[in-house]
Amino acid sequence: MTEKIVQSLRDSKGARWGALAVVSFTMMTGYYINYVISPLKPLFEEYFGWNSADFGIWNSAYGWFNVFFLMLIFGGIILDKVGVRFTGLGAALTMIVGTLIQYAAIEGLVPMEGTIFGIKSQIAYGALGFAIFGVGVEIAGITVSKIIVKWFKGKELALAMGLEMATARMGTALALALPYPMATVWFGTKTAPALSAPVMLGLGLLVAGFVAFIWYTFMDKKLEASEGADKASEEDEFKVSDIFTILVNKGFWLIALLCVLFYSGVFPFLYYATDLMINKYGVNPDFAGTIPGLLPFGTILLTPIFGSIYDRKGKGATIMLIGSVMLLIAHTIFAIPFIDNYIVAIGLILFLGVTFSLVPSAMWPSVPKIIPEKQLGTAYALIFWVQNWGLMGTPLLIGWALEKYGRVADESIKGYHYDYTVPMMIFAATGFLAIIIAIMLKAENKKKGYGLELPNIQK
Repeated sequence: MTEKIVQSLRDSKGARWGALAVVSFTMMTGYYINYVISPLKPLFEEYFGWNSADFGIWNSAYGWFNVFFLMLIFGGIILDKVGVRFTGLGAALTMIVGTLIQYAAIEGLVPMEGTIFGIKSQIAYGALGFAIFGVGVEIAGITVSKIIVKWFKGKELALAMGLEMATARMGTALALALPYPMATVWFGTKTAPALSAPVMLGLGLLVAGFVAFIWYTFMDKKLEASEGADKASEEDEFKVSDIFTILVNKGFWLIALLCVLFYSGVFPFLYYATDLMINKYGVNPDFAGTIPGLLPFGTILLTPIFGSIYDRKGKGATIMLIGSVMLLIAHTIFAIPFIDNYIVAIGLILFLGVTFSLVPSAMWPSVPKIIPEKQLGTAYALIFWVQNWGLMGTPLLIGWALEKYGRVADESIKGYHYDYTVPMMIFAATGFLAIIIAIMLKAENKKKGYGLELPNIQK
């Protein structure tokens, strides 16, 4: 008697790691655009007459459509209903459209005078573009997360997610380090900076990422063919009623709250980090973006390492708790007014990089332990939706706090500078609250037996 053995394409190391490389590149292009204007804040203030509140409005727009129009949740439902191929291509196209509008706003291809709903016209158009881009990149994020689970469940899941995050954050590092010299030295001068050049580079990268995802769709078809996915039973298909099942899951809410608190303490910080280096630590604007740019580079190495530890040794809930404690420590030291040496700033950024590696390396691979695979797209979408409240609100709050409490007259430059004490205290509060949620998640895991402290790799 001969036993027929059916092998999935994901059992091939070359196939699953190749698929990971392709989708990781697509996410890297999106992460570049996410932070591309951050190092340009002083230039926008000088040449366009912006202030910190304007900058906060533009960056807060990232979550407008995702939060108020529930675009992320609809995206998650579409993902679970029609699959990763259609959803991923749509998300990549949406990122391109949103970035085109941002480019037009910076280049002056839209009306620059007057206001729209009380917002400066340039800011309003740029914010609209960033809001559209935010829909695309967030849906791309949940799509890629489901893709990784699809290829790596029961295998090196946390390592794969760590490598994807590390690759994506290479885009963040480039966005923090390149735009200022690109605008002032490579494509412009100090008297006439080419402020749109960094965004144009991002457009080219996004098109390349779209092409890469087209390539992935063929790999995905081969994977499903190898597993007979077309014969899946109706019981395994996602139903809209599954949303209620997710929403009544306490473990889901603890992961979601930890996510919004942790990322609110990191991503919005990066929007302002270059300006912080200039105003508090006296770093030359030409190099100020390089220091926060060290943070993503640290995660490139450490996130996969911590993910591999989780895969092989477990302790996911503990890793998330340790990372939350470190987030509080880093921002508390940033908030202390008299600690203003740039060497300390470099050390804190590197320390924050370790923090930024710890929590995500354990948090995202923990979701499949709490939520069934058929509901993962919607679950990730709901988590990202909660996260977007923080990504939308925190930049607005920080921009307001800078204008209200941080704007200080400076006779030496016949103008003003910003005191970041209050904003950094706000960021420190996210770390304190994250610690409380991480402790609650650890207790819930012990009660429900999710297996967050157990290894991911199944023997």
